[in-house]
Amino acid sequence: MARTLPGPTGYYFEELEVGDKATTAERTITETDIVNFMGLSGVFEQLHMSTEYIRKHSIFGKRVSPGPLTFIVAEGLAVQLGMIHHTGMALLGIDKVRYPKPTFCGDTIHVDIVVTGKRETSKPDRGVVTFQHTVYNQNGEVVMTMDKTRMLRRRPAQ
Repeated sequence: MARTLPGPTGYYFEELEVGDKATTAERTITETDIVNFMGLSGVFEQLHMSTEYIRKHSIFGKRVSPGPLTFIVAEGLAVQLGMIHHTGMALLGIDKVRYPKPTFCGDTIHVDIVVTGKRETSKPDRGVVTFQHTVYNQNGEVVMTMDKTRMLRRRPAQ
C-alpha cells in the first residue's frame, strides 16, 4: 500500500518505495509572476501580455500563464517540499510534459508527486528514482503532468 510521505526531509534512495506520495503547498500565479517571467525569459507573447489581444483573439478570454511558468512554479513547490534536500544528486530527465488545461492568472496550483519507479546503479552511493508530478488548480483540475527522473544518494554505510 502506498505511503504518504512526511516532509521536509531529504529521502535517501532506500527510503522511497514505488507508490509513495507527497503533496506540495499551494501557490497562486499572479500577474506579477507573468510579467516577471516574460521579462526574464523574453517570451513576449500577446496572449500573455496584452489584455486587448486577449479580449479580441484569445480562445480563453483571460490572461493565461505561459506553460514554462507553470512548470517552474510547480518545480519550485516540489523542491520546497524538501524530499530531495541533501540527497538529490542530479535531475536526469523530464518526460511526457503535458498541459491538458491552461493555468490562468489568479489560479492557485499545487503538485501531487508519486514515486513510479526506482533502480540501482553501478555506483554504490546512488540510485535512480522516477516520479510522476501532477499539477492541479484550485478547482481540482489537472493543468500539467510530467515524469521526472532523478539521481538520489544512497544512505551512507554506518
